[in-house]
Amino acid sequence: MSSGDELADGGADDFELDASSAPGGIAEGAFGSGTEPIAGGAVTTERKPRQGDEFTLTIDAFDARGHGLARSGPYRFRVQRAAVGSTVRARVLRRRRDEVEAVAFDVVEGGPHAVRPECAHFRACGGCSFQDLAYAEQLAGKKRLVESALHARGLLAHGIAVEEVVPAPRIWRYRNKMEFTFSNRRWIAPAEPEGVDASFALGMHALGLYSKVVDVRACPIQSEIADAVVAASRAIAVERGLSAWDLKLHAGLLRHLVIRRAERTGEVLVNLVTSADAPELVEPFARELAARVPGITTIVQTVNSRAATTAIGERERTLLGPGTITEELCGLRFSISAGSFFQTNTLAAEGLFEAVRQEAALGPDGVAWDLYCGTGTISLVLARGARAVVGFELVASAIRDARANAERNGIANARFVEGDVLTGLSATSGLPVPDVLVLDPPRAGLHPRVVPSLAAVPARRIVYVSCNPAAAAVDVAAFAAIGWRLARVRPFDQFPHTPHVETVLTLERAP
Repeated sequence: MSSGDELADGGADDFELDASSAPGGIAEGAFGSGTEPIAGGAVTTERKPRQGDEFTLTIDAFDARGHGLARSGPYRFRVQRAAVGSTVRARVLRRRRDEVEAVAFDVVEGGPHAVRPECAHFRACGGCSFQDLAYAEQLAGKKRLVESALHARGLLAHGIAVEEVVPAPRIWRYRNKMEFTFSNRRWIAPAEPEGVDASFALGMHALGLYSKVVDVRACPIQSEIADAVVAASRAIAVERGLSAWDLKLHAGLLRHLVIRRAERTGEVLVNLVTSADAPELVEPFARELAARVPGITTIVQTVNSRAATTAIGERERTLLGPGTITEELCGLRFSISAGSFFQTNTLAAEGLFEAVRQEAALGPDGVAWDLYCGTGTISLVLARGARAVVGFELVASAIRDARANAERNGIANARFVEGDVLTGLSATSGLPVPDVLVLDPPRAGLHPRVVPSLAAVPARRIVYVSCNPAAAAVDVAAFAAIGWRLARVRPFDQFPHTPHVETVLTLERAP
């Protein structure tokens, strides 16, 4: 499932470092600038690695979290901000048996795949994992992740091989959605003078420091107009004295800034997430923002008064424009609201969905069931060349969007069933019998009961769309156990400079 939020403000793998290992050595200007190892950090072979110990490591590969992989003696290291092929000095964060987590603080040698990062904030920001790694090596590493996951389950047999990763059409300015955080705790770079004001920031969480926010001035993976929206929002907030959210005290007005720009139409939606309605403060903010960035199409306010740090709130109101923008994908038109699910890389998603259509090979009399159909994007792409498509989805708002999208595009042969997939599969009487099953599950993969529940469905083919190779391998192995075989593996890069890889896996009934 390409959720579109793979670059979610710091990432789920972030953790708080103590003061001795905070990213003072991975800041802009500090990394690779001759920073000396901390005195007393040397490690002897007589004891196990401890927090704060330092190692010189050569990075061989990266894992599914984007961490560099290396070995030293009997220990396996996972190192943040360490590019494949480089030799780095790394400081230990923690150890679990023979697995050691560390963070790189200096580059000894960049290695054959080293490139200059495009982003000035790369070393401190918790977003992109490896802008300093050549794109060809990023693709090679993603292929290895898919191969490793499938090989571990014994699935790469009988001549089946993982194809080369299809590159993203564009590796910069590719994201159509970005989420930024307001904070009253700005992360301070080591080069900044002592006592500098740190009371306001708008940006991304610092690497390994969820309580601190890097004040992002430009982000090269989002559009230029999104950069302008961030800059104007910061300036207006500071000029008007609007308070930023305090993550520890749960106080402050401004919480998040979410920007969505439609690739095909150029329309721009800004979602300002606040802790309260405060119309006397928010409405002038919106008017001033629209005046400073004329390309904005609509501005929405989402109110989240809860402690949870999420851009999803209890209520929403439109401050400017229609409240939605329109995007075109695979020749279809979609209406996108502040809370809509939509593919985050429009151009790359078109290639992915075309592969799904090819693998389904439905024909004018074909029928597909699209499990976990979301807002119906894949269903509608398939419906144009099929007799019928049935989409199943748990989220009620997504089903409403799917039905509206079908009507908007004049597609009458797509039907959408609301409810849990397992419940839907147990009540399929009256539905057309499928030739093809399309599975696009959440990142965790299929519920263990889904595979056996599909055993009696007389489909000839399964097209499985995965954003998590490890979870996909578990599910494909379960299908293999009940009479299916893996026929093709096609990876796609939807998110350059991150470890995420989408894969289209085709399964056929075994003879």
